[in-house]
Order: sequence, then C-alpha cells, then structure tokens
Amino acid sequence: MKREETMSFIKKFIEQETVNRRNFLLASAYGVGGVAASSMMGGMAQAAISDPTVAWSYRNRTNPYWNEIVSGGEAFVESLGKSKDFLTHLINEGSSEKSLADVKALLSKTNGELALAIDTNDAPNCRPVVEAVAAAGGYVSTIWNKTDDLHPWDFGDHYVSHMTWSDEGPAEQTARILLDAMGGKGGVVHLGGIASNNPAIERLQGLKNALKDYPDVELLAAEPADWDTQKANQVMSAFLTRYGDEIKGVHCANDTIAYGVLEALRAEGIDDMPIVSYDGNPQAVQLVAEKKILATVFTNPHWGGGITAALAYHAAIGTFKPSEEPNAHREFYGPAVFITPEDAVEFQSNFIDSVPKYDWSDFWGPANGQIMYK
Repeated sequence: MKREETMSFIKKFIEQETVNRRNFLLASAYGVGGVAASSMMGGMAQAAISDPTVAWSYRNRTNPYWNEIVSGGEAFVESLGKSKDFLTHLINEGSSEKSLADVKALLSKTNGELALAIDTNDAPNCRPVVEAVAAAGGYVSTIWNKTDDLHPWDFGDHYVSHMTWSDEGPAEQTARILLDAMGGKGGVVHLGGIASNNPAIERLQGLKNALKDYPDVELLAAEPADWDTQKANQVMSAFLTRYGDEIKGVHCANDTIAYGVLEALRAEGIDDMPIVSYDGNPQAVQLVAEKKILATVFTNPHWGGGITAALAYHAAIGTFKPSEEPNAHREFYGPAVFITPEDAVEFQSNFIDSVPKYDWSDFWGPANGQIMYK
C-alpha cells in the first residue's frame, strides 16, 4: 500500500469513528440511547430474556490484545448503567477443552439466560460451543475462530453473529514493508500463532503471497509461537542459533510475539533487525513510533470486544431479531488500519491516549463487509 493510500485510509477511519461518536452524543443529548435508539432500527423484537448474564470467554488478560477486548466488554456493560463487574469472565488460558467446559457450566448456572461473547480458541471448538448455547436457549456471538461450514443463520436467533478480520491482505502488506526494508534479499523467519487458529493461518499466507514477488528472499523457517511472548523469545533464540546472520527480517503474527522477538534480538546485541507485527496494541504502537517495529495493524479490539457482547446481549433481550438481519450482519469483518512510524504518533493520540466512546447500539457501523470464503 502506498504511503498516500495508507494516510488516506487512516484519516477515513478516524473520520468514521468521529462521526459514530458524534451520533452517540447527539442521541444522548435527546435522551435517546440503548433500547430507545434500537427502536430507530426497525422496532423492538419480542424480548427473549429480560436480564441475561453477560459473559466474555477469552484466553487471558495478561495479553494486551485480550485486555483491550475485555475492556470493550466492560465499557459495554457500563453503558447499561451497570458496574464493570457485571461482566462474567471465562478465562480459558488457551485451552479449548476448558473453554467449552466453562461455557456449559455457566449455561447450567444461569439456566440458559446467557449472552455470551467468545473466541473459542480454535476453529473446531466453535461448533460445540454454539450448539451448547443454542440448546440451552442462550445467545452467543463469536470472533476470530470458526470453521467455514458453520454459520449463524443455521441456528436461528441463538447464534447471533461472527466477526473476524481479513488478515491475509493486511499481513501481505506488512510483509511487503518488511521485504522492502530488507532490500528485497536475504532470509526471513515467521513466528506464528496457535497453528489451528484462523488468523495464524491467514497471516502466514499473507507473507507467502508477498514472497512471490521477492525471488531473492528465502523463508528460512515458520514456526508457531502460540501468541505468547515467552515462547516467541525461545523460538527466536533458536532461530538465531540455527540461522545466525542469514536472518535479515522477522515477520511476527502479532504484537506479543514481536515483544519476545525483540528481547531475543536484544540479548544478541541486535537492535536494527526489520520487524513487522499485527494487532496495534498500545505498546506496539509506541515501538512503531520509536521505529523499533516497522508496522503493525490495528484491529480495534476495544470496539470488537464491546460490540460482540452488545450483539449477544441485545439479541437476548429482543432489541433485534438476528434471523431478520441480512447475512452481512451475521458474519462480517472488523476494521483494520495500518500503523507505520509516520502515522504512529497521530494514531496514538486519537485511539490510545484517548479511547473513543462508542455507540454500542451502532452494531455494524465500523464493520468492513461480509466475510467472503475462498
């Protein structure tokens, strides 16, 4: 992506977010919020559950990305006039088995009166989670991981929505930035997420797509680092032992992996290795501003976490009826914005130093189109 296109994309994104915020403030000024605002979207559907438990199921909060996701969920429940403690946390620590067991236990405890937002940890685990929620009469919205043959519209109203991000294209763009910085030659290594995760697969594919145009660059190795900083540090240290000076650039599947890579490089006295990452976490944006990372991709996890919980909750209380929505509102892409050293300070000011206050009844405003399958 050219520099002018990148800046234009970022400005458009910021303008869109500003308009959404302005709409929210206007609605508030006229006493229109939450349920009342929903009536402007076509009227109330029949209420299903009057006061559901709202829960987020995720890996853990020590990961900056998931911390942003959950902070969005907390902001949503606070918009309902409740304490952030109203949000139930189901922490799976990267275990699909624990993820499913926790969901079933909460369904039993709440007698199915549950509005659940969840990343099921891996794609195969999504179906049993959705089936359990639907069978119990609860409502679930998922992000990131599901199989291509699983769709919300196959479960009536109870599988409300699925949001993911179109990772292959942005990962290819960051890879091109990396390969250009390498001068178009030398060895590159990739550190990925959990191997069965959709985003891990797509981000590696993005690198492979870019490499087709760089015949003098060799992919020396691609190994999973499980989205984990410590494991990334170990994998990168092993790469340095195995390949040494052959490594001229590092493609990281997310920001937390990049932190481990930077530590491994620092331990070897290397401070000028080109690196790109993904997610746009606050720490990574600062590292981009300092030119220690060439680029990252912001997926607005705060909005993603809040709106996923909002969709499950509002479907549960009957604000809208998912089965009456078009497929583009049941499966859709979230926003993605490139951040480079030239953009980082401006972006930091607009989205990190001051987190925008979102209208949680604007369910699809920042969405980026219906999910397309190959």
